[in-house]
Amino acid sequence: MANNCNPTTKVCIQTKKVFDACLKQASYEMVTITLTDVNPANPTLPLTFVSGRSSAVLAEVTNLSVTRLQSRPRYGRIEADLVIPIKINYTDATGAAGVGTGTLTLHEDVVLMLPEASVMPYQVEAAVSVIVPNGTYDSATGGYTFIVTTCVSAILKIVITVELIIPTYGYAIIPPCQEYNDEVCSGFFDLPLFPGANNTI
Repeated sequence: MANNCNPTTKVCIQTKKVFDACLKQASYEMVTITLTDVNPANPTLPLTFVSGRSSAVLAEVTNLSVTRLQSRPRYGRIEADLVIPIKINYTDATGAAGVGTGTLTLHEDVVLMLPEASVMPYQVEAAVSVIVPNGTYDSATGGYTFIVTTCVSAILKIVITVELIIPTYGYAIIPPCQEYNDEVCSGFFDLPLFPGANNTI
């Protein structure tokens, strides 16, 4: 068994290496989200908010600006806009349920460690999760606009796609799939055939 605890070979894998990351969590009120794609089409106004949340794991990073800090050369000031797709569920004036998509744009200004200069460039990524707990329809616009409150969790990361040499314990053992069945008789079949039949003499 002891030999199984030691890596036997080395392999080269391609993966994203995270050089630094930070978590930003905040709530934002009075956020305007305009739906650009509604289903079914042409709902009867006004709309009533039901629920909402982000519809993608990664945000689009735009207007990116990176400035190395003179006082901390290995770190940089990262300024960027995170464009997060949002899905809003609603009912229209007839009570019919519908869904529409819009975007939430957040400006972030943070400090992260930057890798040293290399041929391969680093990237700034943002993993996001947003819930929209409440909102109201903005009747003044005459369109599909809501004023909402959002709860945002965003992880900003400095990443590079690299090739790494790592020790390996071999290939993973994949267990067989467990077929689903409605085992209504499982408790009955687990009983001994005769009373005390599991007892040994």
